[in-house]
Amino acid sequence: MKAGVLHTREDIRYEEVETPVPKAGEVLVKVKYSGICGSDVPRVNGDGAHFYPIILGHEFSGVVEEVGEGVTKVKKGQRVAGAPLVPCMKCEDCMKGDYALCKHYSFIGTRQPGSFAEYICVPEQNAVPFDDSVSFEQGALFEPAAVALHGLECLPYEGGKTVAILGGGTIGLLVMQWANIYGAAKTVVFDIDDDRIKLAKEMGAYDGVNTLEEGFMEKAMAMTDGKGFDYIYETAGSTITMKMAYELAANKAGICYIGKPTKELTFTVEEWENMNRKEFTMTGSWLSYSAPFPGHEWDCVAHYFATGQLKGEEALIFKKLPLSRIAEGFEMFKTRGAVKGKILIDSEA
Repeated sequence: MKAGVLHTREDIRYEEVETPVPKAGEVLVKVKYSGICGSDVPRVNGDGAHFYPIILGHEFSGVVEEVGEGVTKVKKGQRVAGAPLVPCMKCEDCMKGDYALCKHYSFIGTRQPGSFAEYICVPEQNAVPFDDSVSFEQGALFEPAAVALHGLECLPYEGGKTVAILGGGTIGLLVMQWANIYGAAKTVVFDIDDDRIKLAKEMGAYDGVNTLEEGFMEKAMAMTDGKGFDYIYETAGSTITMKMAYELAANKAGICYIGKPTKELTFTVEEWENMNRKEFTMTGSWLSYSAPFPGHEWDCVAHYFATGQLKGEEALIFKKLPLSRIAEGFEMFKTRGAVKGKILIDSEA
């Protein structure tokens, strides 16, 4: 089969490799689409890969081509999305259903062969079936959509309250949609790009705030009658937005950090005192899993894409590239601001 194989930094090649064969309990998936995740970029353009050579890719959809011995969950010909975490299922965290906290895990596309290929073998529990009414493009968005829902639920989320989403990228816009689906009174997306803010409003946000504009904080607080937001979800991993969350928080608010920081972070005494004075709750979110594996997050994604309440394949997808041009996709990330959404790699093109 053909695959995009990373040989070393900035050296991802379209070449022929051996087609995998499913073992007992595994399924062979003929890959349709794979999304380039932001976490893939430093693995290709930097030194983030665990080893070489490696086939990356963990946000994917396709069709079950063949099933191994003992497989009962999925059938040949079924549409599936891929849940990339492969937990050990034996440690204390796994036994509690906290699979993302497993210390002995593997991960499709980083620690074992991924989906930037024509075929991939995965354990049957990692193949998430979806309805024929759901497109393969949507199927490739299952993983980020599940990440967004898991993050929403890391706080004791209730409808009828105000929600601030810091960062209008793929995860941020998915968090915004989940907040609306679950009954938010107002969802407001904060970003530095007017195009993203416009898109957020088109996709259902109550409003958007450009944080580069003078007086943006006063504008934002006015939307809550000066009280601040009940829930704040940080999705950008930026020092600025991570601190901004403290200022936007209402008394007794909940703050969840979904974005992955890339720099050291310090707070002033005044900034930190916000937590004391407002008595807000702060937590983090990691991946997208719950018990039974891979979790209700994945079931909800399949359901709400099928009903049409969760949207995104047209608005969130920036470009589709054939597998043979995968290197071009990663080149685009070298120009700041050039990538305006999700890049999908088409393994059949």
